[in-house]
Amino acid sequence: MPSTPTADLHLRSYGRVRESDRHDFAQLVLPLSGTLLLEIEGRQGRLDPVHAAFVAPGAWHSQVSSAPNQSIILDLDLASVTPETADRLIERPFPQLGAAARKLVEFMGIMSSQQPAARGPAPALLQGWVPLLLDTLALDTPRPLSRLSALMARIEADPGQPWTTDTMAASAGLSVSRLHALFRDECDTSPHAWLRAQRLARARTWLAQTDLPIAELAWRAGFSEQSALTRAMRQASGDTPAAYRRQARARCAEQADGQENGSRK
Repeated sequence: MPSTPTADLHLRSYGRVRESDRHDFAQLVLPLSGTLLLEIEGRQGRLDPVHAAFVAPGAWHSQVSSAPNQSIILDLDLASVTPETADRLIERPFPQLGAAARKLVEFMGIMSSQQPAARGPAPALLQGWVPLLLDTLALDTPRPLSRLSALMARIEADPGQPWTTDTMAASAGLSVSRLHALFRDECDTSPHAWLRAQRLARARTWLAQTDLPIAELAWRAGFSEQSALTRAMRQASGDTPAAYRRQARARCAEQADGQENGSRK
């Protein structure tokens, strides 16, 4: 058996039109931002950055979303992993991601977004990342997110609202100190850092997919002004909003050219 699972990775977004599919390889759907509904053989799950999905080979599945979203789609040859790992993945079609798995997904999301769409992440990077992710998913049994789960869903639906640690704590029925403790223990971050990540994800989606002026989308995503979004993006990835939009559109154009050239062959 090969030491590295055979896999391929893509970044995808889903819309309001339900798409159905079935294929002879396994697939992991790992959301980076937003939410979507995924149905696997009649069983439906809500996916978000803390809830993923595993689609077994040959399983009918469909997905739909009414909000901006982006996910890592990992196509996987299940025959290339150990039987124990395969069994654990099949047993949990809608796994909840623990802190370690979320960090791995976030890392690959960043690395994938920096590569041209036609190329994707470097093979060596993928070969190192996939076994680590699979081991983490197979062995990790994350604790329930208790009241944080509902709070996170509300914020992810509209991160641009004037959220503060006080309003977050009140929404979850917690004290501010308890809110900080839960985020630290269960998400390995602070409420403020997590909220900023959600706002950045929403801003990046709008930068890539809309023509909204940067100042307007910054405000809609929850930043006080365009300069605040610029500072946050530079701190997170070194990009400015304008540079990120140019790169995203260049990747989209490159992908469209590749598809058009492929259809002519």
